[in-house]
Amino acid sequence: MESWRVHRVTADDAARMRALRLEMLADTPLAFLETIAAAAARPHEAYRQRIAHAARGSQLAQFVADPGGRSRLVGHAGGTVLPEDPDETVIFAVYVTPASRGGKVLAELVEAVAAWSRDCGRERLMLEVVTGNDRAVRAYEKLGFEDTGERVPHPVHPVLTELRMRRRI
Repeated sequence: MESWRVHRVTADDAARMRALRLEMLADTPLAFLETIAAAAARPHEAYRQRIAHAARGSQLAQFVADPGGRSRLVGHAGGTVLPEDPDETVIFAVYVTPASRGGKVLAELVEAVAAWSRDCGRERLMLEVVTGNDRAVRAYEKLGFEDTGERVPHPVHPVLTELRMRRRI
């Protein structure tokens, strides 16, 4: 039985987070906002700085599902705040490794972002899913998210559409 602990990233997670980021981009390239080539070209120090920034504060946070030790991370979810809606946390870069899908990793990652959001005084969560990714939509519906009916162009691939989902905390 697989076990893990969800925690907010620390600078010490940078190398394993970089490996997970490359896996995310290779496994699901349309779901994220950069290419695997761009991510692979980024120096380790840039990853470390990015992770250190997400390790503290109320505007950006990243959480990982960590089996402990030197094992590869098995999941990630981030939260951020957009200037145009300071009362809502946007969940981004959600990923669970294929071997860990279908269990509780996704729920624990989303709940970690929700707890951080609530602690920061924000009571709403929003995320976007590529239209047609029915498995992800169903998974988020099980976690209490509802399709808002809003459709927006994918920020990197404008031929794709994303649907917005929201939930109160």
